[in-house]
Amino acid sequence: MSADLLKTPLHALHVELGAKMVPFGGYDMPVQYATGILTEHKHTRAAAGLFDVSHMGQVLLKGEGADAALESLVPVDIVDLPRFKQRYALFTNEQGGILDDLMVTRRENDLFVVVNAACKTQDIAHMQQHIGSRCTVQPLPDQALLALQGPQAVTALARLNADVQMLTFMTGGHFVLDGIDCFLTRSGYTGEDGFEISVPAAKAEQLARALLAQPEVKPIGLGARDTLRLEAGLCLYGHDIDTTTTPVEGSITWAIQKVRRAGGARAGGYPGAGVIDGQLANGAARKRVGLISTERMPVREGAKVVDANGADIGIVTSGSPSPSLGQPVALAYVATAQAAIGTPVFAIVRDKRVAMTVTNLPFVPNRYYRG
Repeated sequence: MSADLLKTPLHALHVELGAKMVPFGGYDMPVQYATGILTEHKHTRAAAGLFDVSHMGQVLLKGEGADAALESLVPVDIVDLPRFKQRYALFTNEQGGILDDLMVTRRENDLFVVVNAACKTQDIAHMQQHIGSRCTVQPLPDQALLALQGPQAVTALARLNADVQMLTFMTGGHFVLDGIDCFLTRSGYTGEDGFEISVPAAKAEQLARALLAQPEVKPIGLGARDTLRLEAGLCLYGHDIDTTTTPVEGSITWAIQKVRRAGGARAGGYPGAGVIDGQLANGAARKRVGLISTERMPVREGAKVVDANGADIGIVTSGSPSPSLGQPVALAYVATAQAAIGTPVFAIVRDKRVAMTVTNLPFVPNRYYRG
């Protein structure tokens, strides 16, 4: 491990559990454990997997008007977000490109924000610069973050506190787990039911061990986290969305509520609003789509996408064999004319054409618990 890599509070536990560690987002992180990515992936889809996501950034926005302040940086409805409800949001730049994606939960007296590891320093600076005069931007470096994901996550977690069963998808609350005060949301990035648990860093290992003691729960690394989120059709920042992609191009316009769109009560007022409103009205030249293949050849990030005549129409941004489907799947940007479901396209892998079809997302149905 290079000396400049950061460690999460669970680092020693990962090593004890036999994890293969790799650099990710500036941290030394577990990519897989002894059983391997495929087994870990299937275990999460069938039972419950415990992920260390402590490398993510956790931030509180405090003060009267914190919601309106945050809303000035995102194309998302924050002002009307009900208490203990969570929402997916995007920081945008003046060109309508995406600086990061984030999760926002309204709590009693603040907004609880989770941002991506690789972007957290710039995200915190972005908020301090643009809204630091309107609300308090308080990073939470002493909080760890655990994700418990899978159809049996609720069964395992309910043994520590039965009240967690009351939460539904994209809601949160304060719960005591194994004697530790935690803040939970019923959410995650696998397409499965599950929870993300903000826990004091000093108690993170205690909680992780309590969860791993449950028969349904196994530790899962970043490798399976990636294949799970890909099957769920979810974007990985820096790959499927970045500063050069807009929410319209990225097919995440569902995250932009009507109230924030042209004609809405609080339309615009965020960076790049003119560009994004223009694309919402007129469409964009390219679009993020799902691709699936009946061939065996895996299609990876960076592969060119061409039409039947060999004309260049786009690029793959994430790709992997799908452990659940047994077929190669990918996320790609293609010209809007070729973005319709059922369109045949080809990915170029080692100078060979791999036949793929534009398909509905997610590749594997989501199983969020909506009550």
